[in-house]
Amino acid sequence: MQNQFYIRDGVLSDAPIILAFIHGIAEFEQLSHEVQASINTIEAHFFGETPYVKCLLAFENDIAVGFALYYLNYSSFVAKPGLYLEDLYIVPTHRHKGYGKQLMQQLIAKANQLKCGRMEWNVLKWNQKAIDWYEKLGAQALSEWTTYRLNEKDLKTLNDEGN
Repeated sequence: MQNQFYIRDGVLSDAPIILAFIHGIAEFEQLSHEVQASINTIEAHFFGETPYVKCLLAFENDIAVGFALYYLNYSSFVAKPGLYLEDLYIVPTHRHKGYGKQLMQQLIAKANQLKCGRMEWNVLKWNQKAIDWYEKLGAQALSEWTTYRLNEKDLKTLNDEGN
């Protein structure tokens, strides 16, 4: 029997699947201690009144095997929206079947459909397999840029200091 693979947009009833994939990628990245996502936050942030993020789900024979979590941003220089890939994850037992590449191709098609000027994402420096895979696709590392972050505690502290 041949495996049937397909990709579709996530829907509200997929919140438990999305949460499981978030936990899966967090475990892989050794960041499980940072996960604060819940069914409620996924329902609100993906499918609520103001959706902040979207996802594609990958299925093999109706079993969810991966996802791509993304959102739109904007480039003032390019003067176009951009697609930002937050997470791309395939469960370990289903890797090396081309599913990640098909998810990327679907995201690239969405970026083109939305007339995006670019598509970007971050990769952990130690994840050489991912780096090699993305470079094989034709992606280029932006070595002149460094990512900065203010976490929730920092945001609150800085806000309180400004008032």
